Amino acid sequence: MVRGMRVHVAGALAAAALLAAPAVGRTVARAAAPPAAGTVVDVVQLHGIIGPATARYVLRGIREAEQTHAEALLIELDTPGGLLASMDAITHAMLNASVPTVVYVWPSGARAASAGVFVTYAANLAAMAPATHLGAAHPVGLAPGGGAGGEDKTMMTKVTNDAVAEIRSFAARRGRNPDWAEQAVRQSVSITEQQALALHVIDLIADSPGELLARIDGREARTAAGAHRLRTRDARIVEIPMDLTERFLLALSDPNVGFILMTMAIYGIIFELSNPGAVFPGVIGGLALILALASFAVVEVNVAGLLLIAFSLLLFIADIKVPSHGILTAGGIAAFVLGALLLTERQAPFLRISLILIMTMAALTAAFFAFAVGAGIRAQARKVQTGREGLVGAIGVARSELAPSGTVFVQGELWSAHSENGTIPAGARVRVTRVEGLRLGVRREEGSR
Repeated sequence: MVRGMRVHVAGALAAAALLAAPAVGRTVARAAAPPAAGTVVDVVQLHGIIGPATARYVLRGIREAEQTHAEALLIELDTPGGLLASMDAITHAMLNASVPTVVYVWPSGARAASAGVFVTYAANLAAMAPATHLGAAHPVGLAPGGGAGGEDKTMMTKVTNDAVAEIRSFAARRGRNPDWAEQAVRQSVSITEQQALALHVIDLIADSPGELLARIDGREARTAAGAHRLRTRDARIVEIPMDLTERFLLALSDPNVGFILMTMAIYGIIFELSNPGAVFPGVIGGLALILALASFAVVEVNVAGLLLIAFSLLLFIADIKVPSHGILTAGGIAAFVLGALLLTERQAPFLRISLILIMTMAALTAAFFAFAVGAGIRAQARKVQTGREGLVGAIGVARSELAPSGTVFVQGELWSAHSENGTIPAGARVRVTRVEGLRLGVRREEGSR
């Protein structure tokens, strides 16, 4: 479970996403299934990080299961954890649902870690597949406004105590082991499915969803609408898929996606400023910047890291306008890397930006500016090829005798010229040494007749 900076921002985004959720996923799934008599169990797949997208998805699943009077809502769970605001939205909806909720840690190899433990404890019934595990629910990160040293420790103590009280209340409501739940929060302990069953953390172990539904048939579940005896044997399973909005929010909740969008924004802005009027790079950069900020708001990034990345952008832009021979670019790369490392450094490992991605983007940015700056230096050092300055060093032919003045033919034009090394006969090759207005200073080219 991640309790980071700016929880309120992420919570606001989650709430806005949840209120905007259209009830379309269930309709599509039901339309694709042939009509059948008997009971129906709806299924949502809560796989990956628990964030605004998955919270919106689960809440929509609960709402649709209630509206269609499904026998139960089965939540297939496989998560490393997630955000506090999103976890709270899911558990509160489960506790107040009128439809029974069943959490199933599945398939084999899956886990219910961190926030996943709270979701498991909030369910009416909890089950696990063989070779699965759950636990390690200690809060990660700081609450808003965390200070230095002792302030951080005090805040984390408050956050941990609050989490313990919350999960013990879930245990009391669902009749599960409260002592192990507290250990999972305070000491980050984890257990296998066999240990979970022995400790009365879960209700049963099942090899498949079909076996699970057969084994919970006849059990009583107490919901917000009262006691309900399950009739799930031979029930028809209907999956509720994520809709397009939820998939889009899920992509944005990945910090690596946010970092890539931020890098795209930097490139777009730089291209637009270096080529005013191009429009397209500026539009792409602006859209990428907005989406990146939305992604970082979900992940709750470190403000210092964000400011460092913004500073790197200013250095890159300055290097385009001011010839610094790469010094500003080097400073921009350093600020870019440090900012990327700081962005998610207080988050759980699964919510941090990949170090490989950071270094790859930094290397590509350095290579781009090295090429751009190198091209500028080479252009400045290159000999002038056009205009009056471009005539210096050019080879021509004397059209008349230069004794010392006459005419020469240089670069397709006749010029008045003055010899600087004696008389030059007509037809001899000459080299331009200087330009004075419309008159050239020339010398006889070595080896000419």
